[in-house]
Parts: sequence; structure tokens; C-alpha cells
Amino acid sequence: MSIQTRRERERAEREKLIVTAARELAEAEGWEAVTTRRLAEAVEYSQPVLYSHFKGKDAIMRAVAVEGFADLAEDLRAARTTARDAVSALAGVGAAYAAFAERCPALYDAMFRQNVDLPFATLEVPAALRAGFDELAEAVRPHARGDDLGLLTETYWAALHGLVTLTRGGRLPREQHDRRLALLLARFTG
Repeated sequence: MSIQTRRERERAEREKLIVTAARELAEAEGWEAVTTRRLAEAVEYSQPVLYSHFKGKDAIMRAVAVEGFADLAEDLRAARTTARDAVSALAGVGAAYAAFAERCPALYDAMFRQNVDLPFATLEVPAALRAGFDELAEAVRPHARGDDLGLLTETYWAALHGLVTLTRGGRLPREQHDRRLALLLARFTG
């Protein structure tokens, strides 16, 4: 192994350590608690080392969000590919999406609510974001019935996001969440 290869591997490991620490701190205490000073302490590197990897908190949050999209895509893929039929696949993807947001609230916030510089619906979209959208699209595809698949997928995603966000924010009663998902599913599979 060359010195250059070892250095690249160590750099990637440090970046992963920083992203993991940020994610854990945000889940434990919220994004307000995530500062470069606290992250430097958590990963036992100096702040200049953090800045050699990321330009600041926003760049770290962006990396966390991209990692989150990869995790979400895996959850959606598992729900879709283990379903017995197209209706179950769409239901499973919706339930997996909502469960992800519930299980990882700070991560979900980094992905969708924090001001991170991530392109959506463009050619520059990171692969992890594209993978998540593609999983939603594959679950929606059998129900498109001639509608534009991209727009229909965006609509399904927007509905899921709205339900999750309003429920998490206390605007919708949590005890009716499963019924809302069932109504959404009925409208898409009708």
C-alpha cells in the first residue's frame, strides 16, 4: 500500500468519524449543539483538522444529510423489494419513510429542514438523493396509470413529508398517523 493510499484512507476515516460524531450529537442534543468546537472534542482532533475536511458546520451537515439519504434509500429499497405485491410495496415504502423520520429526527431535519446546500431535482443531485427518489418512483410506478411518473412520485413524496412533518411538529395527532397513511395509499392505488 502506498503512502498516498494510506493517507487517503485515513482522511476518509476521519471524515466518517466527524460525520458520525455530528450525527450522534445532533440526535442527542439537536443541531444547535453541533459546533466545530464540540465536534473537535468528540473526535479528538483540533478544529483546524475539522476545517481541513469541511468548510464549517454547514458542510458537515450536508455530509450528514447525504449519508442520511443513503440510509433512507436502503430502508425504502428493503421495504419495496420484500413486499408481496405493488400495493404492499407502496404501503411499505410509506411506512418505512415515516419510520425513518421518527427514528432519526435530527438526521431527517438535516436532510429536509435545515438549510443545507443540496440540489434536488437537477442533474447535479448526489447519487444518494437520486437513489432514494428512485426507490419511491419504483414503488409508485405500478400506480401511475399514464400519469407522469416523476411528478406523481414527487406528489407521493410531498404527501409523506407533509404527514411526517406535521405529525412530528404536533400539528396532526400522532394516534391517527396510520389511518392517514392508509388514506394516502388508497388514493394512490384506488
